[in-house]
Amino acid sequence: MSPNGDIAAVMAKSSRKLDELAALLERTGGDPERIEAVRRTQKFRRTWLELAEFLCQIRRKRTYERWGFSDFHAYCNDELTLKRATVDKLTMSYATLQSHAPQVLKRDGVARQIPSYEAIDYFAKAREDVAANDTASARAKKAGDTELEELGRAVFESAEPVRELRKRFDPVFFPQPKAAVELSALNQASSAAKRLAQILPEIRGLPDKQVRRLEAELGDLRTTLDDLALPLKEKLERKKKRDAAARERTKAEAG
Repeated sequence: MSPNGDIAAVMAKSSRKLDELAALLERTGGDPERIEAVRRTQKFRRTWLELAEFLCQIRRKRTYERWGFSDFHAYCNDELTLKRATVDKLTMSYATLQSHAPQVLKRDGVARQIPSYEAIDYFAKAREDVAANDTASARAKKAGDTELEELGRAVFESAEPVRELRKRFDPVFFPQPKAAVELSALNQASSAAKRLAQILPEIRGLPDKQVRRLEAELGDLRTTLDDLALPLKEKLERKKKRDAAARERTKAEAG
């Protein structure tokens, strides 16, 4: 089955589960708020905003405990078939709208388009990145704030899709370190060598002796590339940890 087929099958299975659960809850006189959460999840593909608002409400009031769940994310996963990452993006995006673009919450999604939660999540991470860059000069911070305002307009006013935002703003907010660029080139070269080694035996007319020699040389090349990639991976991992620590410090100071 193709990847798209797999996704469609999972979505169909989730939809059936939600349909059956909603019917069961309604038939047995279930908690109206619980039924509403299921119904809004069913509408998720059509509008994420209503679901995000309700999830925030359920988390704030801890109503999931009434339904036998001790953990918010466990409730979302087990009953609503929503993964933790999706739930976090939804609730974070809704909170971001409340703080930075409350006017969007009044839109009907027809006369004015509602931004995707992925786009709002991108804005939130870019804002977090600017705030965490406490080593930047005042001039650099001002430039970052200006770019952030431009990103905000692209997200909240123009409702640009996240793929377009990444093309336009990744070089500004999430520039690739030199080590990442070098590592990407090494990985591409290693993948190309692997593909070539796999294809060689299928080419008619190539002498077996030459194929074996090239396979050995390509194997040596991949080993060399892996050796070159290792210190770059370690360097990037250290940077990732430093960035994560900086974000945590920013959250702690803000909280």
